[in-house]
Amino acid sequence: MSVVARPASPPEAFRLRASNYSLLTLRLLTGDVGAVLPALGDQFRKAPGFLRFAPIAIGLDDLGGESVDFPALVHGLRALEILPIGVVGGVQSLRAAAAGAGLPTLRPSGQRDTEVEAPSPVSAPAVAMAPMPDAKPAMARTMLITQAVRAGQRIYAQGGDLIIVGSVNAGSEVIADGNIHIYGSLRGRAMAGASEDGEARIFAQNFDPELVSISGFYAVREGLSSTPIGRGVQVRLDGEQLRFDPLG
Repeated sequence: MSVVARPASPPEAFRLRASNYSLLTLRLLTGDVGAVLPALGDQFRKAPGFLRFAPIAIGLDDLGGESVDFPALVHGLRALEILPIGVVGGVQSLRAAAAGAGLPTLRPSGQRDTEVEAPSPVSAPAVAMAPMPDAKPAMARTMLITQAVRAGQRIYAQGGDLIIVGSVNAGSEVIADGNIHIYGSLRGRAMAGASEDGEARIFAQNFDPELVSISGFYAVREGLSSTPIGRGVQVRLDGEQLRFDPLG
């Protein structure tokens, strides 16, 4: 009796994961690409390296039904070394036009990394689960970094505060949806209130940044001549102006 050996199963080649990454949103306030791109170029020339090769989403909520030349926008952003990867918000006609230019609609997710199974030929019907009536909202998490942030690194604390026990070196970037606390020198870029929280603040024991931002309002190093550089500073948002208060 002969035995026929079955071929071995091929090794696993990939896995799909649903993940969250650091991602900023460029909110378009006008559909005039000829106005948006020069304004962006002017701003980024004041802060060399800011957003260079950074993936961003294009926010469409403020446009209403105004049309956008998405191919020209994508081309112009890439010329500025900014990488648009999709759009958020906006009306269906705008999202469809963006998709035609290679910008899919992005959907926010608050979940951690999870495994995603490839779809099977027949899917089971989805069952909607109602939330428990006494369920409590999840507590905001605080991310703790216990070493210096090196040049080229980007750290994002999603949904909470960021605490860094060390320095943020030039050429690095730290982002938080909440506050940022730096128990060392801030020489790179720090962006607090990334989820449009105007109450967020930045605290640094030694303040000498390339750029600071709260809820989208930012200042670059060249504009901080009257700020106590090299000392402890608290950065907060007052209306649409950044305020720099000494610590202690």
